[in-house]
Amino acid sequence: MPPTSELGFDALLTISNQIETAPGVHPVEVDRRKLKRVSLHHLSWAEVLTIAVQQRVHRGVVDPDQAWILAELIRYLEHPKSGALDFTDMGSAWVPVREAVLAGTLRLNDKGLLEVVARWEQLLRFAALRLGRELGAEVQVALSRKEQADLSTRLQEQAGSLVERGLLTGTLRVPDAVGPLVITADIRTGKVTVSVDLDAPREGRPTTRVNWLTRQLKEAPDGLRVEAWAMNARSSASELLGVVREDPSLLVQDPKKELRSFRVCAASALGAKRGTGRGAFIDSVLTALDGIYESVIQHLRPWASRAPQLPRGAVSAAEAAGIDITPPSADLDESASSEGEVNASARTDSPDERHEEATEGADALVEETPAFEPLAIVDDLSLVEWDVAQDKLDRERTDDDVAERLADQTA
Repeated sequence: MPPTSELGFDALLTISNQIETAPGVHPVEVDRRKLKRVSLHHLSWAEVLTIAVQQRVHRGVVDPDQAWILAELIRYLEHPKSGALDFTDMGSAWVPVREAVLAGTLRLNDKGLLEVVARWEQLLRFAALRLGRELGAEVQVALSRKEQADLSTRLQEQAGSLVERGLLTGTLRVPDAVGPLVITADIRTGKVTVSVDLDAPREGRPTTRVNWLTRQLKEAPDGLRVEAWAMNARSSASELLGVVREDPSLLVQDPKKELRSFRVCAASALGAKRGTGRGAFIDSVLTALDGIYESVIQHLRPWASRAPQLPRGAVSAAEAAGIDITPPSADLDESASSEGEVNASARTDSPDERHEEATEGADALVEETPAFEPLAIVDDLSLVEWDVAQDKLDRERTDDDVAERLADQTA
């Protein structure tokens, strides 16, 4: 068959179960000399399914026939026997690289290291597609300009992090979320951590600002870790959410310093197996991401200052501040003077009492710390379990044929 360029085509599109490590990066290496006149593009079936669900479920299709066809495509791709598999395998190099990390013997030139790093990048990409499929939003893996221009730079940095610290990291950006989601897989400790940073309110006492955060975390588990940074502070205050709910002052190191920002972080068990299912690396990362998004991220809102408030009652701002703005009697005409005398004679309270009454409206404008009801603290909160997210993921992996096909990947 003649080359694509000789056939007059401008582009070639491939579709398979392989997922790109980054947008525009083809999962298969191709001789660049063959692509001088032809651009090469790739779509994974996971991406095709994501686009279909976003269009059919979240955006809507006006034409009923097109809506039906798109729904049938989704139904077909969702079927386990369609052959359109999600990301299900960390690769053959996963087990030896994992064991080398635990033993402390992994080196940058070891065989299989870059393959594992590339698989991690594919997992991040798949996690973004999967979350965007459910949210109806364009979730993206955050890349710097340097990394977008040269992905090999990012792969080398990830490889170095895995060798030196046993860590694989990544960041997802969700439109309109309070902040980026930072994912860290710690192979040595067997924990996966997902965190988000957000700015603290710019007004109110430090404990009031802490309560502003905890009120938004009503559905979050007590085992979340909350960190608080104060202005010009070199370190943060850190405590479990369940403890902070009982005593918000634990996140205030110096009451004289304003709190600048918060970090909400959840750590859960990291699977070791290369395939999918409970106890597998892939599913532990996906469930951690789903769990913290459902219980934390989607409930958080950035702080916004209140609109300026008028004084309560029929008083002006000056009166609310305790300033006596009654004109002197000598400046009033006869009719006004007589009326003023009547009003003055009817008012028997002292100037101090009038000042106290006038300032009641201003005092009501000061935001007070809401009443707090202590919650019972649960022991052993070092790890968070995302049971609902895991059950949901299990329902996606119930086909017996898929289980048999992946049995050899669960080493």
